[in-house]
Amino acid sequence: MRTALVTGSSGFIGYHLCQRLLHDGFRVVGVDNLSDYYDVELKRRRQAMLQKHAGFTVLNSAIETKGLLDEVFARERPDVVVHLAAQAGVRHSLEDPRSYLESNMMGTFELLEAARSFPPGHMLLASTSSVYGANKEMPYTETERTDHQMSFYAATKKATECMAHSYAHLYDLPVTMFRFFTVYGPWGRPDMALFKFTKAILSGTPIDVYNHGRMMRDFTYVTDLVQGIRLLIDVVPARPVEGVVPAGDSLSPVAPWRVINIGNSQAVPLGEFIAAIERATGLAAQRNPMCMQPGDVPATWADASLLHKLTGYRPDTDLAKGVQAFVDWYRDYYGTNDWSRASLASGDLRRIS
Repeated sequence: MRTALVTGSSGFIGYHLCQRLLHDGFRVVGVDNLSDYYDVELKRRRQAMLQKHAGFTVLNSAIETKGLLDEVFARERPDVVVHLAAQAGVRHSLEDPRSYLESNMMGTFELLEAARSFPPGHMLLASTSSVYGANKEMPYTETERTDHQMSFYAATKKATECMAHSYAHLYDLPVTMFRFFTVYGPWGRPDMALFKFTKAILSGTPIDVYNHGRMMRDFTYVTDLVQGIRLLIDVVPARPVEGVVPAGDSLSPVAPWRVINIGNSQAVPLGEFIAAIERATGLAAQRNPMCMQPGDVPATWADASLLHKLTGYRPDTDLAKGVQAFVDWYRDYYGTNDWSRASLASGDLRRIS
């Protein structure tokens, strides 16, 4: 039985990944500080479901705590590490940049130091599509330069890529960085568009539509992302012989380090995304057009061909099905089904035609 250490285990992606690893027979050690960035109860519910598995244990502490991860690595000796813990959110990084410095950069530093002392067989660290920043050529490929981040959040994630590369080079630690693209699905984060839009539409309140709707995103269903991560666990990068890297590969010429996009490979206009939520809820959205937010980008679009080349897998969940699954979960979790039917009957909400 392999042991996997998952940081951010009670988060949206962490929860789904832990469920998958447990299903596949891993012993899973989670670390999560149950941050109050969003509803802590949602995180506690996810964690409680994981704790039903005999193979799951969790430590509720902050990864940036000096020496904490060193103790965890020494005790658990993980075979695989998946680092998902981070302060997320582009817009929140304008309000509280220090939390990004502490969690994203200091937390990753503590993780790398622990791995240096007790090397796992493979480390997989979450980055983000936001590192592509001001790049205009799309779809984004892993081999293009990423020098112009548009938010402090993106800057800290790019920094973690560089930090991990240096440790991979210096200490021969196999590292895979994965850049994910607008992940959505059941048990999602309340600060993300699908959650906020669904909540607003079901309650009959307007949704804020940034850049007047002139935006596109590569929406990636959460189980597709998890499948990509799971397959990449067994694709361990090796330092290339004499620095020769195959064409199209993002493998470093001087380290066992690689970066990989995990996305649906489709740039979906925001209007189509909202329409999918309207169909899933049966209700029409009230739109509040707004200007572009500082630090945001108008479009994301992944070239996921390297993922397919390495694993044979392509994320492919249809947006309409994925959105419907989220809306069904939301109604069940928050008990909105009866309320929504009653509101429709009284005329409080508008049906879509």
